[in-house]
Amino acid sequence: VQLQASGGGLVQPGGSLRLSCAASGFNFGYYAIGWFRQAPGKEREGVACIGTGSRASDIFYYDPMNGRFAISRDNTKNTVYLQLNNLKPEDTAVYSCAKGSYHYCSGAYDYWGQGTLVTVSS
Repeated sequence: VQLQASGGGLVQPGGSLRLSCAASGFNFGYYAIGWFRQAPGKEREGVACIGTGSRASDIFYYDPMNGRFAISRDNTKNTVYLQLNNLKPEDTAVYSCAKGSYHYCSGAYDYWGQGTLVTVSS
């Protein structure tokens, strides 16, 4: 099982980025995928998770009040995306993705990938 996050970089406050999580080594369409981030000196925190269904309930945001991030998936490309909009300096972190243990967002993950650094600064 491999998960590789990409798409990070340096962006000014208010800018946008789209992160990608490319997965391989398992039946991608059968499992939920989650995005996490870890800011310097802080613990890792969940950002979002997407299950395998097409209902709105198959998407979970750890901070539902955020409203600036959007998760999506393309099963034909074995890829999950995280759209980051209106970025703020406090969004600076290493963003990584993880394979869920089930088809829905249960909070359980069994494989983690390498992260991509997002730096929000003017």
